[in-house]
Amino acid sequence: MPAPNKIISRSLVITSAALLSASLAAPAALAAPVPSATPPARMSAVGGARLGLPGTQVDLGNGAPVLPKDLTARSWIVADAESGAVLAAHNAHWRLPPASTLKMLFADTVLPKFPRTQTHKVTPADLAGVGAGSSLVGIKENETYTVHDLWLGVFLRSGNDAVHVLSAMNGGTKPTVEDMNAHAQELQALDTNVVSPDGYDADHQVSSAYDLTLFARSGMQKKDFREYCSTVRASFPGETRKNKKGKTSRGSFEIQNTNRLLSGDYDIPVYQGIAGVKNGNTTHAGATFTGVAERDGRVLLVTVMNPSKPDHNEVYKETAKLFDWGFAALGKARPVGELVPPRSAAEAKAEPGAEPSASRTDDGSSSAAMAHASVQNGSRGAGIALGVAGGVLVLLAAGAFLVNRRWPLPDLMRRRNRP
Repeated sequence: MPAPNKIISRSLVITSAALLSASLAAPAALAAPVPSATPPARMSAVGGARLGLPGTQVDLGNGAPVLPKDLTARSWIVADAESGAVLAAHNAHWRLPPASTLKMLFADTVLPKFPRTQTHKVTPADLAGVGAGSSLVGIKENETYTVHDLWLGVFLRSGNDAVHVLSAMNGGTKPTVEDMNAHAQELQALDTNVVSPDGYDADHQVSSAYDLTLFARSGMQKKDFREYCSTVRASFPGETRKNKKGKTSRGSFEIQNTNRLLSGDYDIPVYQGIAGVKNGNTTHAGATFTGVAERDGRVLLVTVMNPSKPDHNEVYKETAKLFDWGFAALGKARPVGELVPPRSAAEAKAEPGAEPSASRTDDGSSSAAMAHASVQNGSRGAGIALGVAGGVLVLLAAGAFLVNRRWPLPDLMRRRNRP
């Protein structure tokens, strides 16, 4: 049977004064210090005072399950994606290396700038800044790619080569980093300092579980972002070759999403209801991951940073446990904080006499006209290919920003049985 047509949301009321106070209490995003071995005694208060405290923050109500006992991540957060309520957190504002989860901010910043059909011929300069040992999708110099191809490379293979090509199209690495830092400030992600747009380890490049969750929530407002981060596999252009007769041809090869909750692995199944968003792993960051999943019409965001347990796929295993806990705790655990809206949304709400209204959706339709994205063949690099267990598809839909309901996600998922 179809899931309920509306996501049940809980509206959290916040005043502009509280937002301003929280912003002032947060450390500046510039000149970020190298992360310490232990969380600071006092961290940012954005989203609530409890989120600035070290250790685990949870307020179990009647019937709420206890948290999983074998969590080893340095930092994590569980939040209701629509209402923004933070159900539980552990060192939520600890500023740590983010690895490729920072690509969520890159995509949220740069993706709207270029139409997906635009093409770009790659030059040697485009790839000059790719760090040694980077994850790559396999972009070749002097080959032409569409923007759609490049974003598939960013999301599915976490390709730093694709990030640098898109950065070159955006004017270069320096202006792209500036754009990302400015966008982080707009989202009130004040723990974040961007040095490299691909998340490659760099001095003073930090973010937090709280900020990464803000990036995912903002990105999921965009139709293309939702498509790319939820695609399981796609076809990617190969290298142009010439045969003995001088005839040229260009083949393709398949790429698969490295998000193991989406694609599965030998020791971890596809998580039922998963729909993205981004993973990462570097020497300094360890394994990091932000995921979004739906169950019974409710949507959760979970971010996990750097589990100490060395087991294979541990970051996904701990994320799955937190998703399970969060879905069981909805309506029972009392919020310990909230995901704040962007500055512009908060300021619009705070304007005297402002009337709450629905904005246009990301595809230009009104909030009353919700259009479901059709599931297409992901191997062609189009549509959304969700590997959801139990013969169930998650359909992503466009929706509206309602300022009076904080800054919720679109009504982004529907669950239907396969015909």
